[in-house]
Amino acid sequence: MFNQVQTDLFRKHIGPFLFCFFTVMFLLLMQFLILHVDKLVGKGLPFLIVSELILSNLAYMVVLAVPMAVLVSTLIAFGKFSEWNELTAIRAAGINPIKLMAPMILTGVVLFGLMGYFSNYVLPESNHKARSLFLDIRMQKPAFDLQPGIFYEDLEGYTFLIKEIDSETDSLYDVRVFQDATDNRKEAYINAERGWLESPDQYTLSLFLYNGSSLRFIPGERRDEQTLERSNFSTYRMSFDLTDLSFSRSNPDQRSRNDRTMSAQAMLAVVDTLRAEQQREIEKFKKNTGQDQQIPFHSEPGRSLNLIKGDLQDTLQLYQSDFITLKELPNPSTKIASINRAINTIDRYNSELDNLKSNVSWRDFRQAEFLVEVHKKFSIPFACIVFVFLGAPIGMLTRKGNLGVAALISGGLLTIYFIAIIQGEKLADRLIISPFWGMWGINIFFLVIGIILTLHVSTSIRITNLFRRDE
Repeated sequence: MFNQVQTDLFRKHIGPFLFCFFTVMFLLLMQFLILHVDKLVGKGLPFLIVSELILSNLAYMVVLAVPMAVLVSTLIAFGKFSEWNELTAIRAAGINPIKLMAPMILTGVVLFGLMGYFSNYVLPESNHKARSLFLDIRMQKPAFDLQPGIFYEDLEGYTFLIKEIDSETDSLYDVRVFQDATDNRKEAYINAERGWLESPDQYTLSLFLYNGSSLRFIPGERRDEQTLERSNFSTYRMSFDLTDLSFSRSNPDQRSRNDRTMSAQAMLAVVDTLRAEQQREIEKFKKNTGQDQQIPFHSEPGRSLNLIKGDLQDTLQLYQSDFITLKELPNPSTKIASINRAINTIDRYNSELDNLKSNVSWRDFRQAEFLVEVHKKFSIPFACIVFVFLGAPIGMLTRKGNLGVAALISGGLLTIYFIAIIQGEKLADRLIISPFWGMWGINIFFLVIGIILTLHVSTSIRITNLFRRDE
């Protein structure tokens, strides 16, 4: 299918692609851990839960890393090809350099299809599981971890204060326990010289205390009566149920989904629903304001406008008006009643109009949010094709195939690309631009530049020639 030169050039992409892909994945993973390490540490989470959380968040990293790796590998491969004068030899042999790009263009198309499918079906499910797991972890209480000189209150109904802990023997010294009152026990204050903990399983904990005393508060028959019972002990055992401290998972299917946890088909269905609701709001507005049929208007006495001041005899005076219709009415009272009905009608209309604007505007913003996510699912994977057209001619022109030059150029291009994506998403969410241009504008811009540069290195066409005057 491809000749030897094309195959050799394709092989030069594989190493840089894999290196860049795993490097970007590592950097994104480190960023994720730095941002969320405070939510994971100190809660006694099982290792498998933490691993699952990390794996479920790898999905969005893959979507970002693949286009980046395509750009870097294309810059390196074509830069080396040009640096070793192989491009000059190809041109001397009468072969158009654009043919060398055919394998990578085809690979970009394949990656676009795979990443589009991954972004539409795999990524939403991974985001949904990660979001559900994050909520479960956020509600997880910290593990039973006593610290010397620090009050521990995470075990419901008890407060612990330990003066000293021997890490070698796990012995506790100068132990104080404050026990809240419940239906099964009395309020108490327990003090001991030393103690130690024993946990037969992860749900039960026993605290053994030695040489101490307890002070119990026993309520009397009356509300204001209370008896204090003091007792000394040489050995005392307290048992605690740690079920509340154990991690429990909820069913992700029972949680609601947002725009980042839905497929494109599901979001388009929501958009259709929002548009149908908008249409119903418009029909409701027409019905309430009488635009669909003639509805008689009635004045509201509480909202009437008193246009005539003075006594009742003033109503017999001729009321002058600039409106021809009002001049035709028989007396001032009828004219005033007509004006009041018109004012009441306008007030009701304005109220209904404000309500319509609010409902329609809210649904417009929601539609924009969903449509932005729909376009994003395919615009970022499409960058696999765009970066082939952009990276190949730039690599040929730079004639440098080392990683440093490729990293510098790709860093600048990727910074521009993702800033445009982020800003485009914000502008589209605010209805300043359409979701299409917000997500696809930078792709189209880079693709046009890439095509121009490709024509520049493969043909005699120069963009500057279009602006020259014929002599």
